[in-house]
Amino acid sequence: MRHRIAVLGAGYAGAAAAGYLARHLHPDDFEITVVNAGPDFTERMRLHQLAAGQELRRHGLAEMFAGTGIRLRLARVTAVDAGQRTVTVTDGGSTDRIGYDTLLYTLGSTIGDHGVPGVHEHAFHVAGRPAAVRLRQRLDELGEDGTVLVVGGNLTGIEAATEIAESRPGLRVTLATSGELGGWLGAKARRHLWRAFDRLGVAVHEHTTIERVERTGAIAADGTTFACDATVWAAGFAAYPVAAASGLAVEDDGRITVDRMMRSVSHPEVYAAGDSGYILGDNGRPLPMSCASAGFTRMQATAAIIGDLTGHRIAKSSLSYLGNCISLGAKDAIFQVVDGDARSRSWSLRGRPAAILKAFVLSGVIWGTSNPTYGLPARRRRLATVPHRSVQTAVAD
Repeated sequence: MRHRIAVLGAGYAGAAAAGYLARHLHPDDFEITVVNAGPDFTERMRLHQLAAGQELRRHGLAEMFAGTGIRLRLARVTAVDAGQRTVTVTDGGSTDRIGYDTLLYTLGSTIGDHGVPGVHEHAFHVAGRPAAVRLRQRLDELGEDGTVLVVGGNLTGIEAATEIAESRPGLRVTLATSGELGGWLGAKARRHLWRAFDRLGVAVHEHTTIERVERTGAIAADGTTFACDATVWAAGFAAYPVAAASGLAVEDDGRITVDRMMRSVSHPEVYAAGDSGYILGDNGRPLPMSCASAGFTRMQATAAIIGDLTGHRIAKSSLSYLGNCISLGAKDAIFQVVDGDARSRSWSLRGRPAAILKAFVLSGVIWGTSNPTYGLPARRRRLATVPHRSVQTAVAD
């Protein structure tokens, strides 16, 4: 019987990991199943563009995995039983259990509401494609007359506010953040950020904590009311609750506790990568939830899986964080370099060159993920993907 490897989630960490495992593990000995709620790979770093009105290229997972031997199961993961080594999935009313010998948990993250009432009932967000589409539909309804409040002053909030303001100049865009806008940036980068907000007409309210979201706006801790036609929640991310209920050791925030090789500290046959894992970087600090972290942790997890299953030496991947690349509309951006302690250096790339750099990085990521058969011997490239009850279902947020 072949060794069963299940990969949960086909985002930046999971999709690339599955392809890498398929390239390096012989199909006669290993069976790889990828479980994902939707039929497409989602470029999460471009979802603010989708919400603002741009069309994104579709990347079908079935086409991406064609020729790899990977079994694609389109279903929603509802539970993991680490003791029994099973995954419970639903695909539109039907419930099933998938057994595994090795599990790679890469379900990613969704918005963190921080317990603020009304977020899930009234706010929009861009942490998943269906949510971004809903926001786009709402902005279409507003047309050229309306007010949008973006809550959150970190990368997602900045990108959402500037993209919406540039793409829909008739809308009035306001950003509220509990701290300082771009306060972590170097001096030159922060000045550039403020100039971009001034250019796009985005109003900023710093040191403003939103305590309640309503259908017609949001209420701050000091009682200030922000009347708006759409509230976009971009105040951080949170792990899905599946891991915390699975029997796996998790941190207080629900992320899986792993060792340096991305193995669960309680169940070594389970590995985690990307936003799902609580992973200490080379500087001893937890890696942030980000695409960059997904790449580094995915490389370490797949190296560990292959090494553990084949007896080969496990190489250590770098677990560092190099910097922040922030879009400020279509043709403007900031790339802020950080030091080993994740503090911003004085140097940054700004303007059109930074936008070109980010576009290059995004293109490279999608190319690598979309070409999992690169490097496979010709015989294995001719293998057909084995479909397994591939029912197209919507992604839940």
